[in-house]
Amino acid sequence: MNLKVYIPRLNDVLITLPEQTSDSQNYLRSLLHKNVQVIIGADLPIPPDYQVLVDGRPTKEQLDASSRLHSLIIPFAGLPEGTRELVKNYPHLRIHNLHHNAETTAEMAVALMLSAAKLLVPYDKYLRQGNWNERYDRASGSVRLYGKTALILGYGNIGRHIAKVCKGLGMRVLAARRNQPEDAHSDGVAEVHPISELHKLLLQANVLILALPLTPETNGLIGERELNLLPDGAVLVNISRGKIVDEAALYHTLKNGKLHSAGIDVWYNYPRNDEEQSNTLPSQFSFHELENVVMSPHRGGDALEIEQLRMEHLAKLLNALAQGDTEINRVNVRAGY
Repeated sequence: MNLKVYIPRLNDVLITLPEQTSDSQNYLRSLLHKNVQVIIGADLPIPPDYQVLVDGRPTKEQLDASSRLHSLIIPFAGLPEGTRELVKNYPHLRIHNLHHNAETTAEMAVALMLSAAKLLVPYDKYLRQGNWNERYDRASGSVRLYGKTALILGYGNIGRHIAKVCKGLGMRVLAARRNQPEDAHSDGVAEVHPISELHKLLLQANVLILALPLTPETNGLIGERELNLLPDGAVLVNISRGKIVDEAALYHTLKNGKLHSAGIDVWYNYPRNDEEQSNTLPSQFSFHELENVVMSPHRGGDALEIEQLRMEHLAKLLNALAQGDTEINRVNVRAGY
């Protein structure tokens, strides 16, 4: 069937892609079936008859403009809270999102795990100063991951990629997810458990990796009690959302040495405008003063090829919708993911 798609803004900056394409728009169009028509541009009048809207943070005006609108595509992973509240008023809408950066985000999680466990950041800093003392200080050693247990909270596309790498490192892998039967099972990579077993699983986790969406149910999921259930000297990695882990509890368990280290890509305080981009600390607590923290500015899904991948995944989704597949990358608005 013919499909008319309205995309107010493809992305903040049209990224130059490989030589055979001039920009994201041309590349996207080159991947679409001939019966998929796209209209791109926030400066254009809103078309009155589109069936699909592509925008992570749509306005009420955009949702009301077309009586034919049946699908909203979030052009990234997750469902922003503001969008979730807005679309609750449009129960007929099908919501979809993209998973184009799943492998890239998983790579960041593994990079943070290894960097934190091996204390790469402080060792790099000292060696740049010509200081080799840390090499001979056995009290500040790194964590051996082989034979240890990794617990992955959130076992979707990202979590499954992380699990494969952890298993390849010789780790035992546990996973917890909400859409999981009460009985645990193995998928050949991880032992998958319901999230109701979280506290029992935390007792076994030498490495805790957070890869789950932020929802009212997961907000503050990991607090002081949960962090203290981890074995002494555990490593924490967060590539999901900052608010899933209690900010104060995380800082203090890192400062007092309960946690060996952490790799953090998602935070509690973000720049609100261009001026703040060069002078905004990511937390009210002094994580930046702790040597056992690897800090990353929310770039887990970033890669040189990421906009090309976004267009490829968006085209695949639009082509599927045009062929009547309405379940691909479907989002449950009530659950928040």
